[in-house]
Amino acid sequence: MSSVAEAKHRRVYEIVRSRIQSGDYQPGDRIPSEANLIEEFGVSRPTVARALQDLERRGLVHRRRGSGTFVSRTNGDTMHFGLLIPGLGATEVFEPICAAMARVAQQDGHSLLWGATAPASSDEPDIDIDRGTIAWDLCQRFIRDRVAGVFFAPLELIPGREEINRRIATAFDDAKLPVVLLDRDYVKYPGRSSHDLVGINNRRVGHTITNHMFEAGCRRLLFILRPGSTSAVHARSVGFAEAFITRRAPFDVNMFQECDPCDAKQISCLLREYTPDGIVCANDVTAGHLLHTLDELGVRVPEDVMIGGVDDVKYAALLRVPLTTVRQPFAAIGEAAYYAMLDRIARPNAAPRHITLGCELVVRDSTRGR
Repeated sequence: MSSVAEAKHRRVYEIVRSRIQSGDYQPGDRIPSEANLIEEFGVSRPTVARALQDLERRGLVHRRRGSGTFVSRTNGDTMHFGLLIPGLGATEVFEPICAAMARVAQQDGHSLLWGATAPASSDEPDIDIDRGTIAWDLCQRFIRDRVAGVFFAPLELIPGREEINRRIATAFDDAKLPVVLLDRDYVKYPGRSSHDLVGINNRRVGHTITNHMFEAGCRRLLFILRPGSTSAVHARSVGFAEAFITRRAPFDVNMFQECDPCDAKQISCLLREYTPDGIVCANDVTAGHLLHTLDELGVRVPEDVMIGGVDDVKYAALLRVPLTTVRQPFAAIGEAAYYAMLDRIARPNAAPRHITLGCELVVRDSTRGR
């Protein structure tokens, strides 16, 4: 949509919304027809239709087939949404997603409840246990507070995560609280749960970064992921394998390696055994740790081995060797998740949706120079 069309849509939306919130249009009132709004604002029918659709998604109006569009009787109610995101505040992935959700929620007079969580990962087992306990306690708090819905990023990298994630999801279902999953499912890939999921097409992302590294000259590639990774990471590994298939390149399951990228001894063994000229990392965190380990081992990037990641977190461009990665549209994911929640509240019996957004390959020095 052009900037002019977007400005027209926003103008219609904002003026009608202000009339609802100021009481010019009372709950239960029928607002002017599309034809009347087209005449009043001098815009096209699609522009008015989109503005009304956005008002409906935010719960301000509802449409009755054959009768028109009416102001919702609950449009003045403030809704509070819970954020159950382990590691929130300790990563660079979920912060911009949640910031975008908070921004659009505030515009509609709603709010997000940011729960305290433990760090995203830890070398201390007790802290990992606490992460599960804290997530469960937060789940119970949201149920007691009767929030309007919960945005949930399933736990990863800790023992017992699958059981904890299912227990949390079941508790929300039993309490009849809408859930929108962020970034990943709690069901093993390629399975899907019965909840809405908003993120990226991880399989395509895995293919994209791998194909780029082939084009950069790599022929002996490995895919590195940390033990206990999410379904999103496993989808990326499938995309990695598909890149070999589409190129009719030799493939071996040993090209997948679950390991700690900080373990110099383990990484050294992998380099000796497989002599990779390129390593696709499950995400930028893994890639950042691996780059540091390769420095310790005296392995040059990209001269000896190329490195690719996924996410494009802020520090990806600031590493000693700036990282080639696939950029996630974090703000767009946040907005899409918020609207998915409103849709789920409005249509609780609709089929679960998997909403995927496009990504952008960002080429930097870690795959250049050979």
